[in-house]
Amino acid sequence: MKRAIFLLRRRAISAIPVLLIVVIFTFFLLESASGDAVDAYLGSIGGGDAALRQSLRESYGLDQSMLARLWLYLSSLARFDLGWSVAFNRPVGELIAERLPNTLLLMGSATALSFGLGSALGILAGARPGSARDRLLSIGSLVVYAIPSFWLGLVLSIAFSVRLRWFPIAGIETIASGRTGLARALDISAHLVLPVGALALIYLALFLRVMRTGMVEAWKLDFVLFARAKGLSRSRIVLRHVARNALLPLVTMLGLQSAAMLGGSVVIESVFAIPGFGRLAQEAVNGRDAPLLMGIIVTSAVLVISVNFLVDLVYASLDPRIGASEGGA
Repeated sequence: MKRAIFLLRRRAISAIPVLLIVVIFTFFLLESASGDAVDAYLGSIGGGDAALRQSLRESYGLDQSMLARLWLYLSSLARFDLGWSVAFNRPVGELIAERLPNTLLLMGSATALSFGLGSALGILAGARPGSARDRLLSIGSLVVYAIPSFWLGLVLSIAFSVRLRWFPIAGIETIASGRTGLARALDISAHLVLPVGALALIYLALFLRVMRTGMVEAWKLDFVLFARAKGLSRSRIVLRHVARNALLPLVTMLGLQSAAMLGGSVVIESVFAIPGFGRLAQEAVNGRDAPLLMGIIVTSAVLVISVNFLVDLVYASLDPRIGASEGGA
């Protein structure tokens, strides 16, 4: 317990400068882009005179200097205020709170499926390296990993939604269906089958290959050779010695891939028209809504850091040397 608290405190302290760097870098990156929310608004209404432009810039706070706006944003962020969306005319926090659950549901389901199934298939492949089963799974994972997620999403949509009509083609649930409870949960599950499948298959192949490679290396270690010399059954050696040792790099990979998984979910949301972070980011870019885009990026950074917190805790539980070594440092 003390080791977990020490790890959490250490990661929380290191996360503050990381978030600060993300905010400042993103702020100056958005400021360097051409155009702003006033240009986007005037373009949508067919233009306006100089007085209207100046009035809008003052109301949006764009007449202030860049450093003044950065300081104002950092001050608001310290109070957990993500600002005001000029495109939606609503608080950024409310918009993110509406869309974030859909992205988390998609990302969490895909992560659980890819990690669980990828690990299991990796164990099957690594249990007998060089066998026909190992080669078949390795080749299959290479093929799946080489397919872009958006292309796979489109193929699944055409095959299972357009032609076979097994699953809904888009959205997170049936609009105005009036379903509640279990019926609504089943409706959402049916809508998520194809998006989760398209996102999970790519990372399933990655986890399978990492698990298989870790097990191949573990078979050569002395403690595995000793276990075989003791006459332990192969299934026991695989599950209790080889697979457990190969699980550590897989957990590390899970943390490293959390940012990529979030980016992949944004692409899949666009393909299947799911109202999540991806659609919200696209709408923010179209409306040159810098506060909303900043809020999305900051929330994404916090999400990735939180996932890595959890991964560190799991890693420390699997390898007691992790917390002990950092505690003694």
